[in-house]
Amino acid sequence: MPGWVAAAVTFLCSGAVLVMEIVGLRLIAPYVGVTLQTSTAVIGYALAAIAVGAWGGGIVADRTDPRRLLAPLMVAGGALVIAVLPLVRFTGSLLSGPDAGAVLLLAAVAVVVPAALLSAVPPMVVKLQLANLDETGAVVGRLSGIGTLGGIAATFVTGFVLIAILPSSVILVGTGAVTVLAGVAVAVFLRRTAAGRVPAALLVLALAGAGLAAIAPSPCETETGYHCARVEADPGRDSGRVLYLDTARHSYVDLADPTYLEFQYVRAIASVTDVLGAEAAPLSALHVGGGGLTLPRYLADVRPGTESLVLEVDPGVVAIDREQLELETSDLLRVQVTDGRVGLAGERAGSRDLVVGDAFGGLSVPWQLTTREAVALVDRALTDDGVYAINLIDHPPLAFVRAELATLRAVFPHVALLAGPATLSGDEGGNVVAVASRSPIPAAAIAQRLAERDLDWQVAEGEDLDDLVGDAAVLTDDFAPVDQLLTPYG
Repeated sequence: MPGWVAAAVTFLCSGAVLVMEIVGLRLIAPYVGVTLQTSTAVIGYALAAIAVGAWGGGIVADRTDPRRLLAPLMVAGGALVIAVLPLVRFTGSLLSGPDAGAVLLLAAVAVVVPAALLSAVPPMVVKLQLANLDETGAVVGRLSGIGTLGGIAATFVTGFVLIAILPSSVILVGTGAVTVLAGVAVAVFLRRTAAGRVPAALLVLALAGAGLAAIAPSPCETETGYHCARVEADPGRDSGRVLYLDTARHSYVDLADPTYLEFQYVRAIASVTDVLGAEAAPLSALHVGGGGLTLPRYLADVRPGTESLVLEVDPGVVAIDREQLELETSDLLRVQVTDGRVGLAGERAGSRDLVVGDAFGGLSVPWQLTTREAVALVDRALTDDGVYAINLIDHPPLAFVRAELATLRAVFPHVALLAGPATLSGDEGGNVVAVASRSPIPAAAIAQRLAERDLDWQVAEGEDLDDLVGDAAVLTDDFAPVDQLLTPYG
């Protein structure tokens, strides 16, 4: 095999495996969420497939003429890259939730078999390039380096370019199609020099995979840079809209009435904002996490003149807000597309009356927003009597909520927790709202507003909070195992 053909085949097959690894995580996210466990499962299976494929390919290359297998492996691997899309979507429609079984099964479906087949190609190419033993090191090193460069190129092009402009389905089908066509080209080339042949069944498999990909059920109305997103109308309220991000009901927006707050935790945060400063006086608010911008819209209506800055990492969500949720920005309601931690670091000290934390990756707060260092940035941005209200999700034993409360108390002298009685007793879970400030928290006034909103939540502070927090560790940038602490479902 000529050197340039060997290099091209190695580069392509190695790159295709890395495309699958990156896109595979996005493919399973709508069904099992984006957590450390899902990332770990996809990466772990991809590495296992690479190891098994390379090992097996090397063994087979020593026992048979690799030229008979190169093209079939490439076509089969490419066909299965295409078939992964419908396989995951049909399987995912039967599974949901971040339990270990669903995560491991969908991750295996997404990467293992095609990645193993394509990883068997490079050792066969190496075998064909070994003209004499004196060049063994140079040949193996060169092709290993080319394969690594293929993986690097695929990683950067997919992560920085393709995902930003193409749906995951198009990326996968395109990668598979290119690999199949390259396999056919290799078969044509080898037929002139050896016994290169592609079984017709593999070409049928590629076509069948493409057909199934076209009809497979998609959970996405819109695929953003970070989420599988859709907006659904509320059948019980003409102007109500629900924004779904991956597996979660993320935001509820009433297009006609910004004071209508559907979610309990939003009503709880609104009850906190209601007692800040003089009644109806404008606030300076920072919102870490945007979603449907329910609370910024509420503040703009009940506190005219309020200045809100929303930090939202996903430009696709902002586009949905504008196109489907009637978001209109202005000098008083601004949206900055950035990571929440980065945006916090850029805030002017002592400039905010209110900071709201409502950023989620799947069902967990991104770990970099939970740590003592991140909370210190919030403290720096707040005025002396400013308040930090953060939405958290957890279920018994509430290990994450307890750790986050301990972290807030490491920075702020006054901390309270707003939650239902069953949550405070440790029997149930769900959304809770933690409140922190340098100044005493008006617990009685907040409790009154919760009652006026028909919200059966309580305000826990002092000894009640001591008992709940217990010996929970403070989260830091050096140690914040948020995904491991979190119990996502009751």
